[in-house]
Amino acid sequence: MSKFRVALSGHFRDSKGVPALPDFDLRPLEADSDIEYFFIDGDADTNTMTGASLEGVDALILLDELFSRDSIPSDGRLSIVARFGVGFDSVDVTACTANGIAVGITPDGVRRPVAVSVLTFILALAGRLLEKDALVRSHHDFSIRGPYMGQGLVGKTLASVGLGNIGAEIFRLCQPLDMNFIAHDPWADSAVAADLGVELVDLDAVFQQGDFVTLNTPYSPQTHHLVNSERLALMKPSAYLINTSRGGVVDQTALVESLKRGAIAGAGLDVFDPEPPQPNEPLLELDNVILAPHALCFTEQCVAGIGANDIRIILSIKQGEVPDGLVDSAVAESLIFRDKLEIYRELFS
Repeated sequence: MSKFRVALSGHFRDSKGVPALPDFDLRPLEADSDIEYFFIDGDADTNTMTGASLEGVDALILLDELFSRDSIPSDGRLSIVARFGVGFDSVDVTACTANGIAVGITPDGVRRPVAVSVLTFILALAGRLLEKDALVRSHHDFSIRGPYMGQGLVGKTLASVGLGNIGAEIFRLCQPLDMNFIAHDPWADSAVAADLGVELVDLDAVFQQGDFVTLNTPYSPQTHHLVNSERLALMKPSAYLINTSRGGVVDQTALVESLKRGAIAGAGLDVFDPEPPQPNEPLLELDNVILAPHALCFTEQCVAGIGANDIRIILSIKQGEVPDGLVDSAVAESLIFRDKLEIYRELFS
């Protein structure tokens, strides 16, 4: 092994080979003479990385392709799958851990950008921004604006499913709005909640009391359709649902029915199930929902922050160190993984 070989998702380049995310700074990799990096495409039909293409690779920076059990190369060399973001539902983490492969995510890179995205939805929904924009474009008589009254935020309740990295940052960002804060999170740090002025409540209370209910939880079998018809029925008719986590957390059919009936006032969605939505998706026909293509948080700062996080993970592995941001910390005790780190220490430290 003469070089530390880093593969990047083929989706980091467009069809012409031009960087799709130019603010992802690869210069730290270029500056290290011990590193060789290159791009690898996933299977064209399944969008899944193939094990054969990852032979001889030490590290993978994964964008939106899938990484399954079959993506694991047979040579045993791969040590880290570093996701470009915080979602890891596209990676078979259990299979990776069993094979001594760490899975890393980038919480520092997305914390503020995603929180800003949630705030963007709150302000746009409360002010009925898109409806007013359409009103101006289709009418010249402002006297008809009366029925488009928005909601003030003072004294309203901001409710979050999740009080982790992003959930906590949303409450920090919204402190000046004079809202009431509640959250549900079985693993919440009570000291953090107290410091933020967040009351910890049960899950149903989030939906019953929230004027703006925001979802900040990973997608897993346990959170699949966590927001279903029963929980939507708990919400106030004046309340809004905001989802920037994963589409599968919400039963999309049930949400459409609630929006159509006016059972809730509206929604802000940056994620869908499936993605992208089908052309006949009923959500696309509703005027009380604001939609974004799983990219509302994408700014030059977000991309740069995520990229810098991923490169720190890669360089830690190369130096034989256990990086921050591992999805399954148990991999650090794996003899297979520890042997790989020892080899890197001997070669590159």
